[in-house]
Amino acid sequence: MLNTVVVPVAGLGTRVLPASKAIPKEMLAVVDKPVIQHVVEEAAAAGFTRIVLVTRSGKSAIEDHFDRHAELEQVLAAKGKTDLLTAVQGALPTGVEIISVRQDEARGLGHAVLCAASLTGHEDFAVMLPDMLIDNAGGQPDMQQMADAYRSSGKGQVMVEAVPEEQVERYGIVDCGGQRPTKGQGAAMQDVVEKPALAQAPSNLAIVGRYILPARIMELLQTTPPGAGNEIQLTDAIKALLHEGGELDAFTMNGALYDCGNKAGLLQANVAFGLKHPETATALKAFLQQHLSD
Repeated sequence: MLNTVVVPVAGLGTRVLPASKAIPKEMLAVVDKPVIQHVVEEAAAAGFTRIVLVTRSGKSAIEDHFDRHAELEQVLAAKGKTDLLTAVQGALPTGVEIISVRQDEARGLGHAVLCAASLTGHEDFAVMLPDMLIDNAGGQPDMQQMADAYRSSGKGQVMVEAVPEEQVERYGIVDCGGQRPTKGQGAAMQDVVEKPALAQAPSNLAIVGRYILPARIMELLQTTPPGAGNEIQLTDAIKALLHEGGELDAFTMNGALYDCGNKAGLLQANVAFGLKHPETATALKAFLQQHLSD
C-alpha cells in the first residue's frame, strides 16, 4: 500500500532571500498558488492521500494555508465570488489529509525524512521536495507515472533527468550501468553518488526531488552517518539499500522541471505557468512579446 508522501519544508530558503525572511519559501507564489499547493496537488493526482510535512518553527503559514478560513469563506460567499470561494476551499484536495512533524535542527534531507518515520511505519512511502515544480504540459504527470510503475513492479522509484555535464556536481547522480532509460521509462539503479566531480560521475542522470522508497530506507537512515556537508544524506541511505541488494529503478521524467528554490527558477515557473493560466495568459504573452522585441 502506498499512501504517504513526505514533504520536507523545514529549510531556510537562503537562495531566495530576502523574500523568504518572513515568508516560508514554499509559500512563494507561482501565478495564484503557493509552490507547496502545486506539489500537494501533484501528490494527490498520483494517488497519495496523506501528506506529512516535516517542518520547523516559523513555518505555520504552510499549515494555515491548507486549513479552513471560515471568515474568508463567509465574505466570499456573501459577495457572490463563487470562483474564488471554490479556489480557497480547494487548497487541500478532497480526500487528502496533512500531518505535520517537527525537525528540531537542520541536519540534512536524510534526517528530515527520518523525522517522519513514526508516521510511515512499515509501509513504503514517497518523498517530494517542495522546491521542484514539474510541468507536464497536459500529459500524464510524471509522479503519477512513477507511482504506477511502483504499483506494477513493486520496485522503488527515483525520478531523474539528464543534465548538462557541467551541472552534475550540483546533484545526486545515479549509475544505471550504462543504460539510458527513455523518457517515461525506468532502468535498474546500481549506485548513486552525491554531487560528484565530473570525472567521478557515473552518468549525467540527476535525481530531481521525487522518490518512492521502500520502508527499509527508514531503518537505514537511523544508522546513516553524516556525509556531504556534514549532513545525513538520503542518497547515502539509498546507496546502502542498493549495496545490500535492494532494487530501485531510475525513472526518467517527461515534463519540464523548475527549481523554485532559486530566483531564476521561480521566475521561469511563473512565466511557464502564467502563459497557461486563463486569467493571465493573454496579458503575459503580450507583455513578453513587447519586451522581447525592444
